[in-house]
Amino acid sequence: MKPEALVIEDDAAQQTIFCHALTAAGYACHCIGDGGQALEYLQDRQPALIVLDLHLPGVDGEAIARQVKDWPHLAATRIILATADPRRADLLSPLSDLVLIKPVSYTQLRDLAARLLPPAA
Repeated sequence: MKPEALVIEDDAAQQTIFCHALTAAGYACHCIGDGGQALEYLQDRQPALIVLDLHLPGVDGEAIARQVKDWPHLAATRIILATADPRRADLLSPLSDLVLIKPVSYTQLRDLAARLLPPAA
């Protein structure tokens, strides 16, 4: 079974690119476009990887990243922040494993996500 990647991004075109890249990297991909819905989903899920936009409706990406770090069941979940705001990305980099400045290319995300794949069970 492939590890799960969760894309939390409100732009449909970005969701599609991110999901295709993650699938090519070896993940099963799920997309959510609202921060509140993402937190609800994460309450009882353990994705291996989250690709997280910072500017989201409902709950913003910073609050989601902080919550993921606080939940023990998500301790092994890796986070890639994807944002167009380099200054905010610098401030929030301690909450993530990688920070990507938009526009994020398919190849860039695919290759970096592949490096974060958990070891096969």
